[in-house]
Amino acid sequence: MTDFSGSAPLPWRFGPIRAQACPCSSPMCQRLHLRVTEDLSRRHFLGGAAAMLAPFALPVAAQAVNHLVDFDPARPLLLHNLRLFDGSGKAVQQGLQVLVKDQRIAEVLPASTTVEGAQQLDCKGKLLMPGLIDVHWHTMLAGISQLTAMSADLGYLYLVAAQEAQRTLLRGFTSVRDAGGPSFALKRAIDEGLVDGPRIFPSGAMISQTSGHGDFRLRSDIPAADNGPLSLVERTGVAMIADGEAQVLRRVREQLMLGATQIKMLAGGGVASLYDPLDSTQFTERELRAGVEAASDWNTYVMTHVYTPKGIQRAIRAGVKCIEHGQLADEASVRMMRDEGVWWSLQPFLQDEDSNPYPDPARRASQAQVAQGTVHAYALAQKYGIKTGWGTDVLFNPKSTHTQGKQLAKLTRFYDPLTLLSQATGVNGELLGMSGERNPYPGVLGRITAGAWADLLLADGDPAISLDFLADPAQHLRLIMKGGKIHKNTL
Repeated sequence: MTDFSGSAPLPWRFGPIRAQACPCSSPMCQRLHLRVTEDLSRRHFLGGAAAMLAPFALPVAAQAVNHLVDFDPARPLLLHNLRLFDGSGKAVQQGLQVLVKDQRIAEVLPASTTVEGAQQLDCKGKLLMPGLIDVHWHTMLAGISQLTAMSADLGYLYLVAAQEAQRTLLRGFTSVRDAGGPSFALKRAIDEGLVDGPRIFPSGAMISQTSGHGDFRLRSDIPAADNGPLSLVERTGVAMIADGEAQVLRRVREQLMLGATQIKMLAGGGVASLYDPLDSTQFTERELRAGVEAASDWNTYVMTHVYTPKGIQRAIRAGVKCIEHGQLADEASVRMMRDEGVWWSLQPFLQDEDSNPYPDPARRASQAQVAQGTVHAYALAQKYGIKTGWGTDVLFNPKSTHTQGKQLAKLTRFYDPLTLLSQATGVNGELLGMSGERNPYPGVLGRITAGAWADLLLADGDPAISLDFLADPAQHLRLIMKGGKIHKNTL
């Protein structure tokens, strides 16, 4: 059987697909179909699902690109006549140009420098900035409803997620940290060039205790037998239930085996889940520590979903390196974050038009409590100088995925625009780097500096004044580049 995962270029993997007859009966599709159906084990299915995305997803990406210039990828590309935001938070600079070579930024040069043999791209005085990074994104779960997630075929979920990944990239997000879900196959497809999308740092299945934030079983499934079958959510790789240190070790190690770049554990109640109250504390400190030790043995870290002071402090004592959410934190918890060098990954949970919808009053009440805490959390993060990442956590809300950039722009009520933009670029890039040896993209992300990945946006806008231009990427993002490859150009 031919191995389609090799690095040799295949002619159908690159370039736009022209209008033609249905490709379903082509030899390529027949071979892909044969590969998937030969072995229906979960691992082979996920790999096959990634390959199956190619004939369906690439035309969408091709249609999304407007006016690609025919650049030679073997030659350096010099971007000139631009205003530069380098991802550090410093003021926009002028009088510079950026040389891209071999997927990386080779140099940032004075505008007067001549580069022999380089191709030229006139940026027409527009803003050049790093690609955006969302450090709390659900690649497989953002573009579907919860009912669809629980009822649709896994293959369908991958097709929807592939299309959403293309849209994510065209919103200017060149990297995401996936905070839970079976995104391994889609990551592979993107890395191999089968589908356009952002770089994915996958957490794999969220690790949850029984009755925890990731326990989506029906009441009729309880009690579960010790050796009973896995639930639907576990079988699809959205979450794994673990009780006791031994089970936590097994489930964490499984996600590391599948390729997790960091581990997501659920240490407290939430809004999206049906059973666990917001104030509940989940996993004992010993259980959390077991997960932390397993991740540390693989030279990476644990991020944990938690809101309350008790849960935050327990997670930090167990060695967790990044608190996700934490909107109900008190000053003692935030001081503990600062003293232990723990990151705080905050999201704009403001119960506004961009929020995840919840039909029942109990969850809306929890959502309101979190929204009130969000304002306080941003103030505490700045008061104590906490290393703060930015993410959206759009979940089961396909109508709001397009607001990804808007949800960054509106946070200028808490931060000046340049500081906020650096959170979504250079600061978030530093957070991604915490994956250490498990980082699938070694190098600098979120910055425009020599040696960094050439993930670049060219935009109509002035980040010294406002980030509103990011709320309408179709109109204001004129060029999108990832790894030196141009995915959109409307100059």
